[in-house]
Amino acid sequence: MSVSVETATNIEAVIIGAGQAGLSAAHHLRRRGLRPFDDFVVLDADSAPGGAWQHRPPSLTMAMVHGFHELPDAPLPPLAPQLAARDVLPGYFAAYERDHELPVLRPVTVSSVRPESAEPHARLLVESDRGRWATRAVINATGTWTRPFVPRYPGAERFRGRMLHSSAYLGPEEFRGQKVLVVGGGASAVQILADTAAIAATLWVTRTPPVFRDDPFVPEELGRAAVAMVEERVRAGLPPRSVVSVTGLPPSPALLRARELDTLHRLPMFDRITETGVVWADGRAEAVDVIVWATGFRAAIGHLTPLGLREPGGGIRMDGTQAARDPRVHLVGYGPSASTIGANRAGRAAAVAVDRYLKATAATSPAVTRRADEDRTLVGVPA
Repeated sequence: MSVSVETATNIEAVIIGAGQAGLSAAHHLRRRGLRPFDDFVVLDADSAPGGAWQHRPPSLTMAMVHGFHELPDAPLPPLAPQLAARDVLPGYFAAYERDHELPVLRPVTVSSVRPESAEPHARLLVESDRGRWATRAVINATGTWTRPFVPRYPGAERFRGRMLHSSAYLGPEEFRGQKVLVVGGGASAVQILADTAAIAATLWVTRTPPVFRDDPFVPEELGRAAVAMVEERVRAGLPPRSVVSVTGLPPSPALLRARELDTLHRLPMFDRITETGVVWADGRAEAVDVIVWATGFRAAIGHLTPLGLREPGGGIRMDGTQAARDPRVHLVGYGPSASTIGANRAGRAAAVAVDRYLKATAATSPAVTRRADEDRTLVGVPA
């Protein structure tokens, strides 16, 4: 369906998503002088602040949270370790939006982003269930939480027990007294094993042997190396891998608890699923009541399909945060910035790049009224 420019709100930039990366980008756009609501907006599909944190299971307490990074210019207040992350971190995000006067509109679900025309620097048309925006730049910060990935295995449709993705996990009590098979080698799998092993029989299956780190995860050291390895994939136009898949499993509170409960006995992937459980290629069979797929997520970027950004390798080739095929589009919370390790840095980088693009193309952008550069005041951010 075509979008009528006449019925769209003209604006300089649209950020899609109000998780950590989206709020970081919004903060830095504002610092560079773009005016909230007049020059840019943030469209968020959730009904409340908090990004993916508001959807985490109640069993994930602040003591178990691994690797959270504060939003820019907003120290995290002291939070009791026994509190659920889903109960306290959304409040931190809400205060950030309010205190930094960020122009977040919610709930707004974006259905598509497409070019107004084939002209260079033409506006992008953002269509949603709450209206249309004609914008000169888009920062996509939709993350991955809304696209849980469950691999297909023979026989899954015949399983009489319960199957769920880790994103639907609400805590261990629902598994009490049952036999639970957890599939996946990342932090979510370890968290569920640590939660569940005390009240249920558990099995752990991964596609490749897990890599355990003896040293703590230090963002300043390991984080940079992990991000660099993920960046190599997105620069090549390949689908990104998670940062955790690169770093291995550090001795987080969840891992230490799972080790204490002696539940980290990894098995290789099974061959097929039966009505009552799973079977391996060598004939070994296990009856289970529940299969939890802690198998990660895929990037939520279907609304960008009309822009034709994907490469033959299946991913979007990136130059920093910019989509290599389109200088009007930046992706944050994608690839190396899909965790809080890189989200703040990516938000700032995207804001700086968008601001420079807007200035550089002001005279050539068709049908766009642009205020003079001197009307923009930078606040402590180098050009």
